[in-house]
Amino acid sequence: MLTNEKKQQVIELTQKLIRQQSYSGNEGGVADELKAFFQSKGFDDVVVDGYGNIYGVIKGNQPGKKILFDGHMDTVPIGDIADWTKDPFGGEVLDGRLYGRGTTDMKGAIAAMACAAADFAEVTGRDFGGEVYVAGIVHEECFEGIGARKMSASVQPDLVVIGEASNLNLKIGQRGRGEVMIETFGVPAHSANPEAGKNAVYAMTKIINAVRDIVPPEHPILGKGILELTDIKSSPYPGASVVPSYCKATYDRRLLVGETKESVLAPIKAVVEKLQAMDSEIEAKVSYAIGEEACYTGETIRGERFFPGWLFEADAPNIKGIKAMLENDGFKPEVTYYNFCTNGSHYAGEAGIETIGLGPSIEKLAHTNDEYVEVDQLIGAVECYISIMKAMLLV
Repeated sequence: MLTNEKKQQVIELTQKLIRQQSYSGNEGGVADELKAFFQSKGFDDVVVDGYGNIYGVIKGNQPGKKILFDGHMDTVPIGDIADWTKDPFGGEVLDGRLYGRGTTDMKGAIAAMACAAADFAEVTGRDFGGEVYVAGIVHEECFEGIGARKMSASVQPDLVVIGEASNLNLKIGQRGRGEVMIETFGVPAHSANPEAGKNAVYAMTKIINAVRDIVPPEHPILGKGILELTDIKSSPYPGASVVPSYCKATYDRRLLVGETKESVLAPIKAVVEKLQAMDSEIEAKVSYAIGEEACYTGETIRGERFFPGWLFEADAPNIKGIKAMLENDGFKPEVTYYNFCTNGSHYAGEAGIETIGLGPSIEKLAHTNDEYVEVDQLIGAVECYISIMKAMLLV
């Protein structure tokens, strides 16, 4: 059990992080707060990479496994502040809840990870085998896992703990996400003389209707692989008296374990090729969207919007050991799966690193007005993270 002083410590660190507005690309203030905390608690090293990701490490006095606790520092915007009844950057505590943007998603978890690592080092006197890394990642809200690539390359962890909200349950998988683009190309003309051009939107409507017949695969645990049209744009826009020469449709594709970039695009490309064989006027391209954002360091982060799904076995030795330790320490975690995409898409989906998820609060509070985390959950997360360290590092 944490002392009252340790409980207050995680509350105050969460408040400090909340008071730093950190929309994607503006995470520097949160990184500074974490750096100050790591240094004040005697972490062995503090590193900030080119993207602005930060980690602090505590090393045991014996060799052993590297455990990386991962939390993203960026948040979604608050929207219209008039829709909030609490200050989104105030960190107010009221009736057992700590309010503010990012309390659930996921500054509360980052604070809990940092406090847990510091407490574990203090209680054990660093008499353990291995290394504990606490990481703050940039731009996760833009593209899950791309910022994490630098982190895993630098740390090379044996186990990753994702701190996304789980109600203190153990998450061992998730669906992934791909952003698929279909583009059609035409010839511009005055709309009073349309036969002189080629309307890219007409070609797109044929493709969209045909794509609706594609049935994505289904997984017995993770559920359906979804393919849903989310956006369509034509150019020029507004198209005043002009036949559109370009059209782009964007699809959200929820990915299952084992799906590849090629296997996801294959049925869509087949639909397009079949239509082209029937209509030589259709000119189209199928690809993944490319994301590009500016980091607070001045560096550019860029990547294809394809974030794989992942899944581990509930009876894997490390997962069983962690669950047993959590239960021994008074928790009752269910073993379940995230409904959304996380940085695990890189660690587990791309790099094949054993990954679990455990965080304070519940998923549905992420991105909401008057976002909050229950203080009891925040304190519980510190204790759970210490349990994970005990299970993995005490020899």
